[in-house]
Amino acid sequence: MLQQTRVEQVIPYFRRFMKRFPSVVSLAEAPRQDVLKLWEGLGYYARARRAQDTARYLVREAGGRFPETAEGLLALPGIGPYTAAAVGSLALGLDMAVVDGNVIRVLSRVMAYRGDARSPAARRQFQRWAEDLIVPGRAGESNEAVMELGALCCTPRNPQCPICPLRRVCKAHALGRATAFPVQAPRGKVPHKVVGAGVVIGRGRRVLIAQRKESSMLGGLWEFPGGTREPGETMPQCIARELKEEMGISVMVGPHLVTVPHAYSHFTIELHTYWAKIRSGRPKTIHCADFAWVKPAELRKYPFSRADLEIVQCLEKWSGDFPSIGKN
Repeated sequence: MLQQTRVEQVIPYFRRFMKRFPSVVSLAEAPRQDVLKLWEGLGYYARARRAQDTARYLVREAGGRFPETAEGLLALPGIGPYTAAAVGSLALGLDMAVVDGNVIRVLSRVMAYRGDARSPAARRQFQRWAEDLIVPGRAGESNEAVMELGALCCTPRNPQCPICPLRRVCKAHALGRATAFPVQAPRGKVPHKVVGAGVVIGRGRRVLIAQRKESSMLGGLWEFPGGTREPGETMPQCIARELKEEMGISVMVGPHLVTVPHAYSHFTIELHTYWAKIRSGRPKTIHCADFAWVKPAELRKYPFSRADLEIVQCLEKWSGDFPSIGKN
């Protein structure tokens, strides 16, 4: 959970997760949807799937034993160098150096590293420096010390240089340019996508939702079906095309419901949601894993992304009849 996420955001999720899944066995045996539901809103949902994949591997293939070597940790689903070093040093006492954003900031300032801190060469250099700082037999404490220094003292803005224990050896401080490091090449323009989704009305005040394939972004989560608008399309045309391609249904698109802006890690979206009704055909799982007809009051049982949860909230507040679309 701490991968790319702040501690204060993680704590309530961690407590709920551990209450529901107090052991590796309980996590391994849980329905995937239960795992994703407890992760809902935390983002980077592949982490949840891989955590459960690891639990299943440990129970079914490893006799319930957690690996105790760096090689064994790196063989687990979703475990890369950072997580392996964190678990290895903090939980298993292995002499492994953690390199996260805080560590990179501290090291780039101490060494006044002038290269692009995001480059592969820089990552290799930071890894070597971090390994040099490890106190043999106390790697966990060493890692925590540098990470905490970056989080509490050597902060991105307004670093507390006068109280920093490394100020006497910090080259950036000696130059009077602490905030000039780490050096990062400018990022390109963040892509922006305009997306349409249909709230398809069915019998008994039910609406149609689709489950994303596990191999896709937000895999395993549910959504209101739709997709990215193509050049020259109106939003109703986009929604009609996407529902035909994704689920094999021809729909009549009705009035606008809500527009939801949302930012992901590498792009932003503007999600335009419209009411819709099936004209012909029955839903199929063409480009989705599953589908369901659900009453608005029951939507919270399913795991959704933050953007789709805003649509859920609109439907929960809707009073009276759904809008009439086309001929009955």
